[in-house]
Amino acid sequence: MTWFTGTATFLIVWWLVLFAVLPWGVKAAQRPQIGTEHGAPENPNLWRKALVTTLIALLIWGVVFVIIDYGMISIWGPSA
Repeated sequence: MTWFTGTATFLIVWWLVLFAVLPWGVKAAQRPQIGTEHGAPENPNLWRKALVTTLIALLIWGVVFVIIDYGMISIWGPSA
């Protein structure tokens, strides 16, 4: 796996994991302020979710890297 393929794979995995992590622990505000959307979360904890996303994405990317690097699955087709 080249550095470009590895980086692209990590970014795709990171975004997919982010969309899975975003709804975790979301609670609507009990008393929304004027001008605030009623469905907006009270405290979204985005930094914590970004950290959790990065850790999970690193784990998944590591597994994908090992599978591709050791030739268990070839992303370019069968080798001659």
